[in-house]
Amino acid sequence: MPVYIVAEVTIDDRAEYARYEAGFMEIFQRYRGELLAVDEAPRVIEGEWKHTRTVLLRFPDQTEAERWYRSPEYQAIAQHRWRASRANVALLAGLA
Repeated sequence: MPVYIVAEVTIDDRAEYARYEAGFMEIFQRYRGELLAVDEAPRVIEGEWKHTRTVLLRFPDQTEAERWYRSPEYQAIAQHRWRASRANVALLAGLA
């Protein structure tokens, strides 16, 4: 069953965040991830959206999503994201 990762990110240091972005796709694709959406100006239809970037990812299953997130390669580049931004990241179970 597919799973989705939603990340709400507030970027404080664009140069440091760019280091994260530079290595992201190569590692991400190794784990069969799909980048479904990245938006820095979503159209808010209810409530408030205080983040500078929102990302939606899909993986074929939870195992693959967790393998990606915990992989040494991703953890190495994630250091740049953690230094450059603050985020809320959630894993959502797909319906089928």
